[in-house]
Amino acid sequence: MKARNFRNVKGVPYTRLEYIHGAPQSRITRFNMGTWRDNYEYVVELKAKETVYMRDVALESLRINVNRQLQKKIGTQNYYFTIVVYPHHVLRENKMMTGAGADRLQEGMRRAFGKPVGRAAAIDKDQTIAKVYTYGNFVDIARMALKIGASKVPKGAYIHVSKRG
Repeated sequence: MKARNFRNVKGVPYTRLEYIHGAPQSRITRFNMGTWRDNYEYVVELKAKETVYMRDVALESLRINVNRQLQKKIGTQNYYFTIVVYPHHVLRENKMMTGAGADRLQEGMRRAFGKPVGRAAAIDKDQTIAKVYTYGNFVDIARMALKIGASKVPKGAYIHVSKRG
């Protein structure tokens, strides 16, 4: 799927791709970690408390921290961790100059579309950000690992535990 910009024009997606000369690469290196098995008993989900945009670097930080905790305490054979959201939105910045003489070199808001500086995932309220599938005796460890990852989510997140099947 192609990267998109934020703006909508009267309900029509605004995708002037000639302005964006190559969207920046997503910084998330992997979306699925651990070992997938069909007999996992529980799924522990990290859900957003509010509607928010989450940058790809924050998602990668969440992934690294949660996966490290799970690997240390459970081992790679007893869980399956996945990042559910994907950073489709291109973030742009109209960089302004500072210092003496800067007012003669820049154009202010004229042609202020901005250059791509990163990506973000649009996350709705109560939307799942990440999931951990595991066995019953590891649910508390998975919950603790996702609690550490929740600190990376802007405006906060909560953890939802449910039994599979």
